Amino acid sequence: MRKIRVLVVDDSVVVRRVVTDELEAQPDIEVAGSASTGRIALEKMAELNPDLVILDIEMPEMDGLTALTHLRQSHPKTPVIMFSSLTELGAAATLEALSRGASDFFAKPGGPGGLEASRKIIREELVPSIRALCNQKSTAAATDKLTSSPAPPRPSTPLARIDLLAIGASTGGPNALVELFASLPVNFPVPIVVVQHMPPMFTQMLAERLTKSSKVPTVEATSGSELQPGKAWIAPGDHHLVIVRDGLRVRTKVHQEPHENACRPAVDPLFRSVANVYKANCLAVVLTGMGQDGLRGCEVIRAAGGQVLVQDEATSVVWGMPGFVARAGLADKVLPLSKIADEIIRRVRFGRV
Repeated sequence: MRKIRVLVVDDSVVVRRVVTDELEAQPDIEVAGSASTGRIALEKMAELNPDLVILDIEMPEMDGLTALTHLRQSHPKTPVIMFSSLTELGAAATLEALSRGASDFFAKPGGPGGLEASRKIIREELVPSIRALCNQKSTAAATDKLTSSPAPPRPSTPLARIDLLAIGASTGGPNALVELFASLPVNFPVPIVVVQHMPPMFTQMLAERLTKSSKVPTVEATSGSELQPGKAWIAPGDHHLVIVRDGLRVRTKVHQEPHENACRPAVDPLFRSVANVYKANCLAVVLTGMGQDGLRGCEVIRAAGGQVLVQDEATSVVWGMPGFVARAGLADKVLPLSKIADEIIRRVRFGRV
């Protein structure tokens, strides 16, 4: 089996060594080279032609954002994973990197235990992302018996009025959400709840970006907010988001119960709560993302009579989460990202004047 060749770019000798050691320990990955600045990385790209680049943001001579812009011009299809500091500044820069074409990101922990925490993130999160982005399945993934094509859409049934839109996303999700929200109209007639796999601080930044780039005010969720039409709540990093009925009102609730699908926030807890509260009157959308978070939640929504849309493989950065739902036959439609907003609007308008 041909190994995935990775270029590691970071100005810290220690970080380069840690990343290199962890990647070289994998049987299907090799470090093709390393660089301490963006300028050196660009010079090595032509020489090494790696399958994937791991890129820091704060570097001398040429920072990661500038290097990424050049990379996208010279190597538009090479996946780039940002590995940046878990700070407010780092979160803002990482979201900017995603908007410039980065494929995925991981937060580099700081503090006394930062080095060991970084090793854990590399092994448990970054390595699977490398495999997914390079279309090379891990041994565990290769044992999946799912076919590569979606199951036929479920039989047409009478549509119920939609009173809530719930969205789940992971790898590639921030940009997909920005594009989707930008196409939603002002005074969108139902509330929106979102789970995007992200660490703390990043979700607050994403909420701010969605608000600035769309007509839908978006906030990082806290417990007790009453859902209102035309507004969106995004699960905070390291917290699950669910909704609960409070008399005639429906409110948000965040908690730190155990991870699901190795994630917190996870899509499944939100989707289960949505089905419990809204029954058939809900619409779930599963966007690009690695893994299968959202599959079980879509089963519950489908059993309650709710509707499900998923992003197609061609427009997904990773067709993991939407692919599992599509293959299971749970999707009413499988659509390119550019057509999902129109389909949402069509379904939400059903039964409304």
